[in-house]
Amino acid sequence: MVSFAGLEPLRRRADFLAAARGAACARGAVLVQARAREDGRTAVRVGFTATRRIGGAVLRNRAKRRLREAARSLLPQLAREGCDYVLVARTGAPGRPWPRLLEDVRTALTRLAAELGVPRGDATTAAFKAPPSAQ
Repeated sequence: MVSFAGLEPLRRRADFLAAARGAACARGAVLVQARAREDGRTAVRVGFTATRRIGGAVLRNRAKRRLREAARSLLPQLAREGCDYVLVARTGAPGRPWPRLLEDVRTALTRLAAELGVPRGDATTAAFKAPPSAQ
């Protein structure tokens, strides 16, 4: 897997299984699983998977490539430091229009950020602050 700035790949099956036991959010053509690690490191780790239900190897690889690119563009702003994320392709992932796939990933990450705690990016932090009347 190609490594990209600030994100490390998940490689061990145990890490994928641990993320599966964490919080999950399904949106459209993607399921995003996340868990906060307790190892004290701030790196964001990410993994991708697509089952045979998606189709043959060509379709599974296409789905994972698209999810990889979506993660590359969205995780730096929306991911919480010290967390593992697994993006699981669902049936429509290989052929879903790119803007809709990005929106699926964005909304799933935003939802998970609320469950995991305050997110890192300024773009989403405003959405989770309490309104002035509640302070």
